[in-house]
Amino acid sequence: MTFAASPALGPRVATAGGVEIATYHFGGDGPPLMLAHATGFHGRCWIPMAEVLTNRFNVWALDHRGHGASGKDPADRYDDWSVFVDDLLAVLEEIGGDGWRAIGHSMGGAVLLLAEARRPGTFNGLCCYEPVVIPPGTFPESPDGESIMITRARKRRPVFASREAARANYASKPPFSRFDPAALDAYVEFGFVEADEGVTLACAREDEASVYRGAPTNGAWDHLGSLRIPVTVLRGDDAADPVAQVAEDVARHIPRGAALRVKGLGHFGPFEAPSRVGELAAEALGAGEGRSTTTVTASG
Repeated sequence: MTFAASPALGPRVATAGGVEIATYHFGGDGPPLMLAHATGFHGRCWIPMAEVLTNRFNVWALDHRGHGASGKDPADRYDDWSVFVDDLLAVLEEIGGDGWRAIGHSMGGAVLLLAEARRPGTFNGLCCYEPVVIPPGTFPESPDGESIMITRARKRRPVFASREAARANYASKPPFSRFDPAALDAYVEFGFVEADEGVTLACAREDEASVYRGAPTNGAWDHLGSLRIPVTVLRGDDAADPVAQVAEDVARHIPRGAALRVKGLGHFGPFEAPSRVGELAAEALGAGEGRSTTTVTASG
């Protein structure tokens, strides 16, 4: 697999508990922009979108702890999302610069909101695609009492004979079958590590489940009213997606928030239509102020 916009390796940043966080620099001109990925993903998943963003921003990404090439949590616990905030703030301090913007997907979006709430002025603007910010008591549960996402994470197939075998498996069924081919390539290439049996997930199943366990209590909902920067919340139009269902409510609770519904996309919209979502995010971050809730049609 080859990638036209494959990023340069940035500094590895030692953070809470001595965990080293991997960073990536895509280059580009303009204000600095950080990309924060979802649970189970990694910083180089953004390769297809970065091709659009580097026209307007100096683009960086990171692997959250337990993901991609970053180190593992020493206690193998990821249910306290404050450690992801610690890591992100340490990375921004190490890289330096002023006027940061950021784009986050799912967990990454929530981490950005939590970071700005903890340290106001960290960012000049945020764009969050379906951030995991859910009012208490609304997270869906499976019959065993745990969230559906925890159950799904534990059932993921961890090992494949090769990356090619993993890609073929993912391409045959949703949600990965809806990914842009370049996005699926990037997810597989950097989301697996070598193992005796072939390749295995860089983010272990139990680690992914631990992240999901902390989702309902991450605290992001409680801090929305304290945010003072422009925040655009993007969402797809999957009526069954509980995170999408509350996206407009999230935006309404942010003083300078706006919501944008993108037709034709689901929770993984940044990887289903990376160029389109990248253009929308860049426009939102360049606008300076939130917009009213609206609906647009996505194209590839």
